[in-house]
Amino acid sequence: MKPPRIVRFLALAAIAALAGCQTLEVKQQTIEQTAEIRIGPEQRPQRSITGFSHALRCMDTMMLDYGVRDVTMLTEEITDETKKLNAGTRDMLISAVSDMSRRSRAVRLVAFGKDTLNVVSFLSAAQTTAVYQAIPRYDIKGSVSQFDENLIKNQKDMGIGYFPYFNLGVAKDASTSMLALDLSVLSTSDMGVLPGVTSRNAVVIMKQGKGIDGDAAYQKFGINYSMNLARSEGNSQALRGLVELAVVELIGKLTKTPYWSCLGVSDPKANEETRLELLDWYSAMASTRIELIAYFQNQLRHRGFYDGPIDGEFNPAIDEAISNYREQLGLSRAAVLDDKFFSAFLAADHSKIKRPAQPARYVAPGTPATPPGSRTAEATAPTTAPAPTATPLKLSVSAPNQQTRFAPGESISLSLAPSQDAHVYCYLRDEEAKVIRFFPNRFTRDSRIASAKPLTLPGSMRFQLSMNAKGVPETVTCFATPRDVMPSLPQAVVGIDFEPLPGATLAMIGAAFDKASGGTLAQENFHVQAK
Repeated sequence: MKPPRIVRFLALAAIAALAGCQTLEVKQQTIEQTAEIRIGPEQRPQRSITGFSHALRCMDTMMLDYGVRDVTMLTEEITDETKKLNAGTRDMLISAVSDMSRRSRAVRLVAFGKDTLNVVSFLSAAQTTAVYQAIPRYDIKGSVSQFDENLIKNQKDMGIGYFPYFNLGVAKDASTSMLALDLSVLSTSDMGVLPGVTSRNAVVIMKQGKGIDGDAAYQKFGINYSMNLARSEGNSQALRGLVELAVVELIGKLTKTPYWSCLGVSDPKANEETRLELLDWYSAMASTRIELIAYFQNQLRHRGFYDGPIDGEFNPAIDEAISNYREQLGLSRAAVLDDKFFSAFLAADHSKIKRPAQPARYVAPGTPATPPGSRTAEATAPTTAPAPTATPLKLSVSAPNQQTRFAPGESISLSLAPSQDAHVYCYLRDEEAKVIRFFPNRFTRDSRIASAKPLTLPGSMRFQLSMNAKGVPETVTCFATPRDVMPSLPQAVVGIDFEPLPGATLAMIGAAFDKASGGTLAQENFHVQAK
């Protein structure tokens, strides 16, 4: 039996009404309600990006600029304490660190263990697994700490029917959830949390309809970063963004590099969060003074303004270097490490600052340029070294009692003694002909060795040198240069400490040092043989 004409008319009218109905719009209402629960009343700028891949590439370049290298870390299993997500958080972190180190090779990440007991077991056994194995200095620990679903949910529906002939309806819904990730960095020496090296971030996830589309909003330094979520992504993709943001933040805090510039903050003093973080960094480093001085000794030596020890002590050379760099930044020439200089240094574009023709060179008290026992002369010693003499640079590499033959597994101790204060770099060609840089390293970053104070390797450093079990001869080659040439070496020669350099040979490395030093260097080989 056909329905009456009036019924067919009502059906068509209902379909038209449902198709064009605008009263079921819920997305805008949900956005407005979500904005109310965000911290801060001011309107936030929006940035349309897909993840933080650009920030990872930016950090890679920045670590090259700041001379960051040999940052070695363990990462434990990053658990989901909410039990609501099924995602490989640790794998996401590994990928993010890899992307961040493509060019700089600054961060070496080791994935191991699911709990602290496993990590401690690994650390205790690490030194015995290979002759050059070294313990990572840091450990990343944390979890997905929060996932609140449907914090705000709005749903509207409408239907019309004429029983028993038809029944039509339409519905729209939108909801907001919040996902949080907490990560911290620990020191492997005592498994203590490093103060201030933490990341606590959350993402607001807004979905509309039946998961067909949505977006994720991250907030850092008062800036909102938006990510579109497709049907196949959702919560896991939002978590990946959190992990990438956390990696940028953790490595930036650990290495004291201005990571906020990679997140869109161009002027740290104009942003309250970054201004306070700068102040925290400065106050913590200045509390003992040694860390702050050593930081600038390292940075100014890397930038060619200073040539002297990185010992955390003031000397005439670092005073002059500070004055010269302050002048380049438009500050006074006062040789002081105040918070104004610290902030200006981290905000500067260092590529625009021209290197001096000669760095301010450290002259050790008691050298011929300074009369022995003269306090006045020592205090006013020139900060630039006298013209190089004809005396060639020499380097001694030896074992106790001039030992050269060792039993398989026997520990090896080496003494490095340059004929004058110099920078020394040591490589090992192992039994498989692989070449490894083992000094300077993650435990002693300063390559400078005073002639009056030879260096013992490994000494107190947390790595081990020993004769290989096969009894195959090995070679240790060390290079000494009057100045620090590490920034001028190709990345293929620098690599990561205790890691094989792909395709490298000692001859290739020697040629690179010869070029970087202008031919002014000393080279010494120590041949390790089996008994």
